[in-house]
Amino acid sequence: MLSKRQEIILKLIVEEFVKSADPVGSKTLARLLNVSSATIRNEMAGLEELGLIEKTHTSSGRVPSDAGYHYYIEELLSTNDNYTESFNVIDELFSNKEMKRDEAIKQAMNLLSQLTNYTTIALGPSAYGSRVKKIELVPLYDNVSILLVITNLGHVESKQITIPENTDMEEMKRVIEIFNDILFDCPISKVSEKLHYEINEHKIKEILIYNSTIIETFLEAFTKFTQSKYYLSGQSNMLYQPEFSDVSRVRELLSFFEKNDIFSLVEDTTKTGLTVKIGKENAISAMQNCTVITVPYGFGGNEKGTIAVVGPTRMEYQKVIPLIKYLAKHMSKLYKE
Repeated sequence: MLSKRQEIILKLIVEEFVKSADPVGSKTLARLLNVSSATIRNEMAGLEELGLIEKTHTSSGRVPSDAGYHYYIEELLSTNDNYTESFNVIDELFSNKEMKRDEAIKQAMNLLSQLTNYTTIALGPSAYGSRVKKIELVPLYDNVSILLVITNLGHVESKQITIPENTDMEEMKRVIEIFNDILFDCPISKVSEKLHYEINEHKIKEILIYNSTIIETFLEAFTKFTQSKYYLSGQSNMLYQPEFSDVSRVRELLSFFEKNDIFSLVEDTTKTGLTVKIGKENAISAMQNCTVITVPYGFGGNEKGTIAVVGPTRMEYQKVIPLIKYLAKHMSKLYKE
């Protein structure tokens, strides 16, 4: 348990570091609090011993640790009326009743990215709770067809696929029949796993002998279906943060965004409420100087999605957290209408 003075000092260190990106020294704090530098140094030593602040190699000042940020968020963060103007902008966006749901989500992510200057992600209501009801193959032209997967929730997923040349269409019909048989009522998220399992069993193994390319084509298509619909905005915002001035770090981060690996950080929407992963809590190395804040939205049945804001650990938590919570409430309304 921190003393009142220690809490004030930690709060100031976080907020000053967020503003300047420079380690905070005892003289700065002494001036802000009107106490001696010796008193401040003594309190800072206590905070450092508790693992809430750290000394950098390049300065005598201190910066918050991951644990320090968490303490700040959980114990010291106060609501700030300075951002109600941003709430009004969000209200204005969602007041357009003519805007379709997908467009509203896309616009909301762009807006959140502009308001925070960070990267924003929305994962739409996932197909993970859906189950396969029917599979159809619709020929388009030559060897190109559309693979349709209809779920029990009424979702229709489609994927254009190229059928291998000289493929017997009767054989294709047989493949579809077998897929309908083995995948009926299978959760969308388990389709790829189920197909891989069946390939090693009797049902699909027979077909595989005749045409492995057909199976590979379907596996690729179904793998796409297991991915949630997502919206990404402001991925370049991270490059303007001082933490990412190092070229190798920028390259790693850009590669991470390009491969869409980032979505693995925010796939889990089963939890309720806000979650904050700071620094090394993110298992992927490219994200270990970042914070990922996620909030679920849309609480009707299986209709759940997630909003995420990704920024440096030196994030404006006091601004971002109220904004993402407020936006999530509006997003939830989209799925109740």
